[in-house]
Amino acid sequence: MVKYLVTHSGGFHADEVMSSVILTRLYPEAQLMRSRAAEWISPAPDRIIYDVGGKYDAEAQIFDHHQRGAPLRADGQPLSSFGLIWQHFGRAYLAAMAVPEARVDAIWASFDASFVLPVDQVDNGTVSLSVAGPLAGMTLPGLLEMLKPDFDETDPEAETRAFHGAVTIARAFVEARVSRSAAKLRAEGVVAEAIVAAGAGRVLELPMGMPFRPAIVKAGADHLLFVVHPRDKDWCVTGIRRAEDGFVLRADLPATWAGLTGADLEAASGIPGASFCHNGRFIAAAKTREAALAMADLAVAEALRPTV
Repeated sequence: MVKYLVTHSGGFHADEVMSSVILTRLYPEAQLMRSRAAEWISPAPDRIIYDVGGKYDAEAQIFDHHQRGAPLRADGQPLSSFGLIWQHFGRAYLAAMAVPEARVDAIWASFDASFVLPVDQVDNGTVSLSVAGPLAGMTLPGLLEMLKPDFDETDPEAETRAFHGAVTIARAFVEARVSRSAAKLRAEGVVAEAIVAAGAGRVLELPMGMPFRPAIVKAGADHLLFVVHPRDKDWCVTGIRRAEDGFVLRADLPATWAGLTGADLEAASGIPGASFCHNGRFIAAAKTREAALAMADLAVAEALRPTV
């Protein structure tokens, strides 16, 4: 039985903070200890030790990465304690977060690539936060480091309080990221069904707002130009981005609609119920489903009109 989760005392970094998020979820009754004392950082059946101890031995439940011959990823990149903890406990953590078993592996891999690997790289010095330029201080590792006590803090408990505060904040981000990944997979299933229903049509109708581009790309539905879905009390007509990065669309909404609302948009489009079009021509709104679909159809017709 795990009674203690042991990491080092003193200054903290993102890797042991994030590791603590995973382990405290799996072992909520265990006491989180921060120490460098030999009696605490020596393996024992009642504890998991991480980011300290000078060894990596999963059977002995010690997960350090600072020693010579430290463990590496399959591609040769160095692991931090977070990478080690995620490799050994990540799937159990996702199960504890009520992620369906069929989706655990996909979410585990996605989280590893987008959340764990960057922490590993920064902690091992293979990537510097400076690569983020002016946004360096806004990265998660940078923000967690900002929670450390000031250099002239004299309270001996300040470091421990700051560490636990950092774990609380990191937990919110980890759980939100896992929840978002699970939601994207749920959305992918809904969008895939809608793509089948749309057939050769250029407009994809969805039952609610949701992430749609990944499923469209995965399905190879290059013919789709616009998405229509309800939103609160109105309906949206949304363009589809050509690439994951950037804002270039497969097709823009008509230029004559740009920035118009209400009666002005109804007059310009000839569609009763048309209520709004963003000046950037990537999203529009209508009062009814019928009006939204009519706007989408008109936008498709204009997008496909041959240019002279």
